[in-house]
Parts: sequence; C-alpha cells; structure tokens
Amino acid sequence: MPISDHRRSHSAGKPWLLCPFWQSGTASSSTQNLQFQNQKSHENGVASNGRSSNKVSSVAKSLLPTRRRLRLDPANNLYFPYEPGKQVKSAVRIKNHSSSHVAFKFQTTAPKSCYMRPPGGILAPGESIIATVFKFVEQPEKNEKQLDQRSKVKFKIMSLKVKEGIDYVPELFEEQKDEVVVERILRVIFLNAERPTPALEKLKHQLAEAEAELELRKKPQVDTSPKVVEQGLVIDEWKERREKYLARQQVEAVDLV
Repeated sequence: MPISDHRRSHSAGKPWLLCPFWQSGTASSSTQNLQFQNQKSHENGVASNGRSSNKVSSVAKSLLPTRRRLRLDPANNLYFPYEPGKQVKSAVRIKNHSSSHVAFKFQTTAPKSCYMRPPGGILAPGESIIATVFKFVEQPEKNEKQLDQRSKVKFKIMSLKVKEGIDYVPELFEEQKDEVVVERILRVIFLNAERPTPALEKLKHQLAEAEAELELRKKPQVDTSPKVVEQGLVIDEWKERREKYLARQQVEAVDLV
C-alpha cells in the first residue's frame, strides 16, 4: 500500500509538473492579445484624435476674422439726403488695398428701387473708384417720423481675387463662389438735406468726384503715339520736318547764287 500510494502520488504529480509550462504559454498568449488590443485602441485613438483635430481646425478657421481686400469710405453706412418722393444719390469710395487684382460686386435687398453705378468691376492693386448708389425715397407712413428712420434696405459688397487682364462679368462670382468674400453690408442712413452737416458735405464732395470720374471714362482716349504710315517706314511728323528742312536749304542756295 505505501508503495502503490507512492507510485500513485508520483504519477498523480506528473500532470502538475506540466502546469507551469501550460500556464506560461497561456500567459504569453494573453499578453500578446492584450498588447494587440492596446495597439488597436491606440491606433483608433490616434485616428479619432486626427479626425477631431481636423474638425477643431476647420471650426477654428471659420471663427477667424475674414481678411478684407477692399477698403470702403464710408465704411459701414450709405448716406442719402432725405427727399421723399424723389430719387436721391449716395456714394462710396472703394479701394483695393491688396496685392492682387480684385473684382467687386454690389447686391441690394431692394433691386426694384435701388441700383448702383457701376454695379461691379475689377480694381488693380492700389486702384480706387467712387461708386454712385441711386435710391427712390418713398413717402413716410403716418406713424413714421420724418427723419427718425433707418431704411431697411441694405447693400452688400462682395470681392473676389482674379487674375490680371481678365474681363469683368457677374458670372465670375457664381463660378468661384467658394472664393467670394463678403466685404461689408452697408446700411442706409438718411440725412436732412436742408441742414448742413459734415456727412452731407462729404457726400456732396464724393458725388462731384464720381461725376468727374464718369465723364473722364466717357471721353475717348487720345492716342498720343506717332502715326506710322507706309508699312511703318515713314513717320508723318518727321516727314514734315524733313520737307521743311529741304525747303530752307533750297532758299539758302538761291540766296548764295
């Protein structure tokens, strides 16, 4: 019995001798699985962080102030003389203070009663123009005070960076609408036409400048370059001078004889 018990105990102990090896194999595979799961979670975390960072950057970019290409004078309002039942005029100077050519375009909430001259155009770097804005002033309603109103009409000025030499067409702003910048939204303010104020005097001065610029643009440009004739070999001015010179030489030769 002691011998059989010893053998049984010895044979029974053999499986337990394999347990450490089985346990170590199981532990190593569990460790590998854990490392793989950690790696996958890290990769997922990096991807999610990348997506979240892209979202944050896009949101932050949208919150940044827009860099304007045009400088307006006046900057925020359009001043009109208050004359009910008449068509009145305002003016705004538009200057391109960027380093590239810029197209601009007007829009209004009241296209039937308002229009702009010019409604759009292209300005070279540093170039400016005075635009004239026309508006029909309606008669006030019974509950409205004469000058206690800011018109609900608004004007929007948009800009678009363009290449040098391109011709202006309104369709540019539709074709490249992702690049269009809203420069300003101008509100209409009425001025008492019978009471002189600095704003009214400035408006009159700008309107006079706008009319002068318009007349200058209407005049045909005079070609001051010399006219070349006979396939560019003879210039009229030099031909006339040569004829006069030869005539003087003939007179001097007759006098000497």
